Parts: sequence; structure tokens; C-alpha cells
Amino acid sequence: MIAVDFRVNTEITEILPDFKIGIIHYNNITVLDSPQMLKGRLQLFQEQLFFDMDDKELTDFPGLLEWKLAWKALGGDPNRYRPSAEALYRRVRKQNYLATVNSAIDMNSFLSLQYEIPLGLYDAKKIEGDIEIALGTSDDRYEGLNNRDNTLDKIIVTRDEQGAFGSPYVDSKRTAVTEHTTEAIHVFYLRPSMDRDNALQLLTAAGNMFTGINGGEATSYVL
Repeated sequence: MIAVDFRVNTEITEILPDFKIGIIHYNNITVLDSPQMLKGRLQLFQEQLFFDMDDKELTDFPGLLEWKLAWKALGGDPNRYRPSAEALYRRVRKQNYLATVNSAIDMNSFLSLQYEIPLGLYDAKKIEGDIEIALGTSDDRYEGLNNRDNTLDKIIVTRDEQGAFGSPYVDSKRTAVTEHTTEAIHVFYLRPSMDRDNALQLLTAAGNMFTGINGGEATSYVL
């Protein structure tokens, strides 16, 4: 297993004292086309969520509301650059359901919808050196999975020695998980209000679901 050290820049915790990040490090995983069980579960969850949203606003979902407020507190514009979990919910509300990609990315999408928080999933072997989670500047930019060149000013970023590669807005193509990935880092942008014990329980449950589909071992901790 690749040893990766994480640190959270104090610029974030000075603004959000309860800010916390969940990390799951997966080893010996096998990423394949999603099994029918996962495809069905993801589709059913989206269909149920669509009906749940019939008489609700997005801010009625506690996780989405909490991250919208955190986004604004850090200086970002949540109406222009939305947290990824909110973007997923907006897609579901339009019945623009997620197409399946592979067993890792589909599970990542399912967990984000279930927990109402942004998640980032990265190929650990494409990461160079230690990782810092910090508030982005105009210098933090990359080609994202949305096929655009993204500037991440005032948005939380995940950086390695090469620069930013992830965020709760959109992740980069550089560290994307594919069928060749055998080791991965899963970043959970936890609700600040969640205490550490509940956060660890969430990570343990999520890691068990992920490895139940993709195999391998999971190591979890909270920053």
C-alpha cells in the first residue's frame, strides 16, 4: 500500500472550526463493469429520490444545506459552482439519471446521494507525494471530469506535489479511477456538524459497501 500523508490547511479550519474530512484508503481492489445489483440499486435510489423531491426544496436535505452554507462561508458562490452532491440531486430532480461508468465510480455516486455530501475518488498510484486539503486560489486549475478547464478559486481543493487534482466541485482527469485502478483514495467531505464517532461509523459502512463490490481492503480515518 502506498503511504500517503494528509493535512488540512488551517485556512479552512479558521473559518469552519468543525470542518472534517473522512479518508478511506483502498488496497487490492478490482474495478469492473458494475454488477447488475449495483446498477439496479443506483437506479432505484434515484427514482425514489425523484419522488421524495416532489414536495421538497434542495435545502430541505440537511447535508445539501450544510454544504451550501459551508461553501458560502469559505467565499465560494454556490449558485455558480455547486457542491457535487447538490449537482447530483439537481440531475435527479430533472430525471437526468446517472449513467453507469464502472463499479468504483457508480458506488461513489451512490454513496454521495445516500449521505448528501460531496465525495472524491482517486487512483492512489496517480498521486505524487503527500496531500494537502486547502482553500483554492486562482492558480489552482485542472481539466476536470466535466471536460472543462476548471479554476478553483475559493473552492476547497485536494493537492499533491503536482498541484490540485480534486475538489468537492469536480475532480480532475489526472487522478481518475479506471478499470486499471488497484489502489484508491476516497475523500468524504463530511458534514461539519457530524461528530467524529458518527463519522467513523459512516466511513466504516461506506468502506464495507465499496469493498463488497470492488474487493480489497479498506482503512478509514477522520481528519
